[in-house]
Amino acid sequence: MLMPKRVKRRKQFRGSMKGKALRGNTISYGEFGLVATEPCWIRSNQIEAARIAMTRYIKRGGKVWIKIFPDKPVTAKPAETRMGSGKGTLEYWVAVVKPGRVMFELAGVPEEVAREALRLAMHKLPCKCKIVSRADLEGGDNSEN
Repeated sequence: MLMPKRVKRRKQFRGSMKGKALRGNTISYGEFGLVATEPCWIRSNQIEAARIAMTRYIKRGGKVWIKIFPDKPVTAKPAETRMGSGKGTLEYWVAVVKPGRVMFELAGVPEEVAREALRLAMHKLPCKCKIVSRADLEGGDNSEN
């Protein structure tokens, strides 16, 4: 699983996920990408499951880029524990994803293969996503300006 090697502080506040992604909202490496359409936390094991689904389908051809990293620790308290006595222990790591964030990129395979691989990865993730190509995002940016 992905997780940071070391962190400045062991526990973090939950934070908010309002607004759109300001960074990481363009396809910078591959030809096709998977874009989040709603805000969510994506766990490290979900990122790994999506990666495995994609690489299995493309039979280790092409190249996959993971553009999100789980650097936020999430704590939980044990079941049937009374209130108080501090914050719980670290349970898992999440990546905070906002709408518009490109999470995965894919290159080196035909379009049908890439779209199917990204569709399989999409089912492993907890948020709604859409599959885009480099041309789609570039065309969208130019029309807004």
